[in-house]
Amino acid sequence: SHVGKEDAMNIVLYEPEMPANTGNIGRTCVATNTRLHLIEPLGFKMNEKSRKRAGLDYWDKLDLTVYCDFQDFLERNPQARIYMATTKAKTAYTEVTYQPDDFLMFGPESRGIPEEILIAYAKTCVRIPMWGESRSLNLSNSVAIMLYEGLRQMGFPEMTMEGQLHKLHWK
Repeated sequence: SHVGKEDAMNIVLYEPEMPANTGNIGRTCVATNTRLHLIEPLGFKMNEKSRKRAGLDYWDKLDLTVYCDFQDFLERNPQARIYMATTKAKTAYTEVTYQPDDFLMFGPESRGIPEEILIAYAKTCVRIPMWGESRSLNLSNSVAIMLYEGLRQMGFPEMTMEGQLHKLHWK
């Protein structure tokens, strides 16, 4: 449905808990031609009524897949190269080379990705550096930070690089 979708990046939310974060992430995915994958259980309803209430008018443009659990996700994406975003990682998210069709996975807001999953992906666990004793960043901010680094490394594929003023003109 989208131009160049085969080269799109993928965001995976493992058991997300807060609808506002998932809504923000969905909007970021639409704006970046990125696929969104949600792994159940979700901490909220995704029916049309709740989407309308949340003002998710772009949701129909979202390339969304929902999975019943992590195993279902793995079975349906057998070749997935998955980067696990975790505060527990030893490697910064900027120290890896992202490629089209990579998957960036984020855990639930209250607890992150389970260590039983992380340990199996030790080589692709990455973290966003933080100052001092900060526990974590907001989930939707973390997704945007990492996604845009991947897109930057790929030269912002097919993305609009220049904006225009509405009433005036740039000189």
